[in-house]
Amino acid sequence: MAKVSVAGAGSWGTALAILLHNNGHEVILWSVIREEVEMLNEKREHESKLPGVKIPEEIVITDDLEKTLTDRDLVVLAVPSPFTRSTSRSMKELVKEGQIIVNVAKGIEENTLMTLSDIIEEEIPQANVAVLSGPSHAEEVGRGLPTTCVVGAKTRETAEYIQGLFMCPVFRVYTSPDILGIELGGALKNVIALAAGTADGLGCGDNTKAALITRGIAEIKRLGVAMGAHPETLTGLSGIGDLIVTCASQHSRNRKAGYLIGKGYTMQQAMDEVQMVVEGVYSAKAALALSRKYQVEMPIVEEVNKVLFEEKSPEEALTELMMRVRKEETLWES
Repeated sequence: MAKVSVAGAGSWGTALAILLHNNGHEVILWSVIREEVEMLNEKREHESKLPGVKIPEEIVITDDLEKTLTDRDLVVLAVPSPFTRSTSRSMKELVKEGQIIVNVAKGIEENTLMTLSDIIEEEIPQANVAVLSGPSHAEEVGRGLPTTCVVGAKTRETAEYIQGLFMCPVFRVYTSPDILGIELGGALKNVIALAAGTADGLGCGDNTKAALITRGIAEIKRLGVAMGAHPETLTGLSGIGDLIVTCASQHSRNRKAGYLIGKGYTMQQAMDEVQMVVEGVYSAKAALALSRKYQVEMPIVEEVNKVLFEEKSPEEALTELMMRVRKEETLWES
């Protein structure tokens, strides 16, 4: 049994706290929001974010950060990506040398273009930072439905330790040294999912969805390889695996926000309707900036940005993508 803390009591943090408890570990679940802590302690259920999933009484729910971080074998950082830096900064003085922090959020910081693990390492340099990602909607993990994920770490020892804590009959975990590739796949797929949802909102069909997923992974792979990621990571669980589920699932907040935009909602109206952080909106500008920095063509990402931030209509964006200059999928031999 390990002593594990989960920082962030949203749907994903809560689901992972339950998973880790069911695996036999001693779990603390932390939220910065006092009202959320009181509600979870009273109802033992996150009715708005994870309805129908009961939180075992043995899981300690608190807003005491010192209690959450002191004498813990592992800390899971599960706050939404826009709050990764501020939360890491508040944790810095309480994290011991070499303490393992596993980031499970997905995003890229817009103004610095840093991945979330880079942010954590900058704010908490003494931490041993790892990442966990893959096709894993909280609604299904919380109910014990099977899935597979990948953990990335700097050493095999750290990755296999985390693998052992999380792995169980309903949560299979692979390991990888490619932290960068895992994070890029997890962040960029949210932008593509906005496009897939928008196509759904426009009334497009399964063919359109399949095309967006396929060309979306091509964009993600081009950028990832240019930045130094391994191509197999981006066609693995944290790349195409997470992309498929985020583009297709009823649980996907990014797909839902895109769907509403396709129906005529503004970006802000869609985010208000979803009532949770839509990570793809926060990663879209960063994805576009990275494509330009590394001189990588990412037309879907570019059109998503125009729809989100330049008032371009989804119909115009779709036509723009369909009528781009003709291309080869596989290069012809000269």
